[in-house]
Amino acid sequence: MYLNKDHLERCIITLETSLVLLDKSEKGSIDYEVYRNAVVKGFELTLETSGKLLRKALKPYFSSPNEVDRLIFMDIFRYAAKHGILTIEEVERWFKYRDNRNFTANDYGAGFTGETLVLMPDFVSDAKKLSERLENEKN
Repeated sequence: MYLNKDHLERCIITLETSLVLLDKSEKGSIDYEVYRNAVVKGFELTLETSGKLLRKALKPYFSSPNEVDRLIFMDIFRYAAKHGILTIEEVERWFKYRDNRNFTANDYGAGFTGETLVLMPDFVSDAKKLSERLENEKN
């Protein structure tokens, strides 16, 4: 099965670039706010794109593609562990990322986005690993 990972890889690069620019910005400045918001939105987009691609990668493991389409986000990642695409530890981190994303959709306060920023190094690393594993799934 062909999985086009171009969008995911672009999301990851954009997120990494936003993080670099955020780190170079002075806290409290408008630039800092702009890059912080870019990181949060980049995180959300990368997370959603990862889930969609993983859903596609799981379709061959099911008797009907419709079964996969009905799975909720967390179940997609559970099945990814079941089929060896991700480890249990990685899935637990993805659950944490999803929980955090659900809160960012409702709260862009500085305290909460600070929690999101703390997750970013592991998230970027996990997104890259997932992209690599999806490459292996299509072969």
